[in-house]
Amino acid sequence: MKDFTRSQLALRNGAEREEIWIAYQGVIYDVTNSRLWKDGKHYEHWAGQDLTEELADAPHDTKVFEKLHVIGRLIV
Repeated sequence: MKDFTRSQLALRNGAEREEIWIAYQGVIYDVTNSRLWKDGKHYEHWAGQDLTEELADAPHDTKVFEKLHVIGRLIV
């Protein structure tokens, strides 16, 4: 699995580049083709960042990540 920095993840926010990525628990997921992440936004969440701490406020659990394509690993 390829490693990416927070800076590299931040560029995949739907505005800087076409790719739209999010991270959760150290894993980076591609949400580019998700209708729920149009333009890098999903309700009050923004792409290009680690959403681990924000999941507690979400109406869904971690199973949502099972449907997403894994891009790599977020390194700190």
